[in-house]
Amino acid sequence: MTTSTESVEYLCVHVFVTCKAGTEEAFLEASLANARESSKEEGIARFDVVQQIDDPTKFVLVEVYKNGDAPAAHKETAHYLKWRETVADMMAEPRSALKFKNHFPAVSGGWDYPEGAKLE
Repeated sequence: MTTSTESVEYLCVHVFVTCKAGTEEAFLEASLANARESSKEEGIARFDVVQQIDDPTKFVLVEVYKNGDAPAAHKETAHYLKWRETVADMMAEPRSALKFKNHFPAVSGGWDYPEGAKLE
C-alpha cells in the first residue's frame, strides 16, 4: 500500500466512446454504474466518466490503474462484463483507447480516492 506522499507511476488509459444518438442517457447510466464499482477495485486509483459538451454522444472514460496487471483484472470483473454487454449495441463505432504515464500529480494522494470518499 502506498502513502499519499509516495511517488507513483500509474497507467492512465483514456477510452474514447461515441454512442449512437438517442442512447446517451442509457450509456451514461451504464457507465456510471460501472465506474462506481470500478472505483472500489484494489488496482484502480481513479475511474472518471466525462461527456463532451458540444456533442453529447461522445464520452471519455479516464481509467487510472495502479499497476500493469490491473487493467486485465478489471476486465474480468462482473461489473465490467455487464457494462460491456449492456453498451455493445449503443456504440456508433468501436471504442478506442490511448495509454499514458502520469507525471503530475506524481504522488498517490493526487489520484487515489480517499477511503470512504463520497463520490456523488
